[in-house]
Amino acid sequence: MRKFNLIAPCHFGLEAVLKREITDLGYEIVRTDDGRVSFAGDAEAVARANIGLRTAERVLIEVGEFEARTYDELFEATKALHWEEFLPKDAKFWVKKASTVKSKLFSPSDIQSIMKKAMVEKMKQTYHLEHFNEDGDEYPIRVFLYKDRVTVALDSTGDSLHKRGYRKMQGAAPIAENLAAALIMLTPWKKDRILVDPFCGSGTIPIEAAMIAANIAPGLEREFSAESWSELVPRKVWYNAIDEAQSLVKTDIETEIQGYDLDPEMIRIARSNAERAGVEKLIHFQQRDAKELSHPKKYGFVITNPPYGERLEDKESLIPIYRNFGRACRALDSWSVYIISSYENMEKSFGRKADKNRKIYNGMIKTYYYIYEGPKPPKRQKESGK
Repeated sequence: MRKFNLIAPCHFGLEAVLKREITDLGYEIVRTDDGRVSFAGDAEAVARANIGLRTAERVLIEVGEFEARTYDELFEATKALHWEEFLPKDAKFWVKKASTVKSKLFSPSDIQSIMKKAMVEKMKQTYHLEHFNEDGDEYPIRVFLYKDRVTVALDSTGDSLHKRGYRKMQGAAPIAENLAAALIMLTPWKKDRILVDPFCGSGTIPIEAAMIAANIAPGLEREFSAESWSELVPRKVWYNAIDEAQSLVKTDIETEIQGYDLDPEMIRIARSNAERAGVEKLIHFQQRDAKELSHPKKYGFVITNPPYGERLEDKESLIPIYRNFGRACRALDSWSVYIISSYENMEKSFGRKADKNRKIYNGMIKTYYYIYEGPKPPKRQKESGK
């Protein structure tokens, strides 16, 4: 089967989590850049990665790389790529997005226009045609320029991988599904441990935790651009990847995953989203104020995304929210607490300096993942005679 260099973009700061996911799927990491992990794989890898990766934004098939400091160089180098190996003659193709950092070519719209012209010229030469109807399947292309190095890739995903399909309704500031999954995977939480999100909103963190616990692949209920690319990724490959993912699902498990929110409408939305995700039986949602957080059991996990207060006038209202939340968490002295927030006074208002923190970009918002490590539970004694 033909080999590709595949590129999986992710949130800045989460490259290590994504690398672990890709390695667990059985693929070799080729390179890691800020916000991107490259790995080697075939058509099967394209399908399995799209269906199975929880923390990636999308899966790209690299067409080529080159240096370009002028638009003439960009045109000629784009034209020199082997587009005939990727695009059939009836393909509908365009540069969907161009991003440029520290490069002499800095206009995304000009980059998109010039590359499209170069691609058309190459296709004319290859297929001996003067005009393209582009009435076939869609082949969106994404381009990255970094320090004048241009990476060109086909977008096999389409809508971002964070769109699992279960979240039809959401609150004002929802956390992306792939970021929520990454936050969970950055902790030592396992499905036999308690997990509570006291600011659950539309339920994303508890739902992602339940999907991890039940081994439900995040891409099982959605479609991908490359499903119609039969010459690159045969249809049978998708069927096999789906069958494999479905065979690994285990919903007949016991979990203790809880989501609280002060707003009863958000609890209704969270339950509806959990039902669409197929995990409604694995999560207990409840209308409850975060300051009332309590639990009789020990060694649980709080993983949460409290309000950020992005507007200046909202900042003051955050102080009592974080202060009361901090008091409730201090009463859970054997628990571990993980908080993502861009609120600069989070630790002061929470009432305790974090043991660790990790910088993560939530879109364009710089946030920190504050880690408060609780004690490890005692090891369970094995039953005698076993």
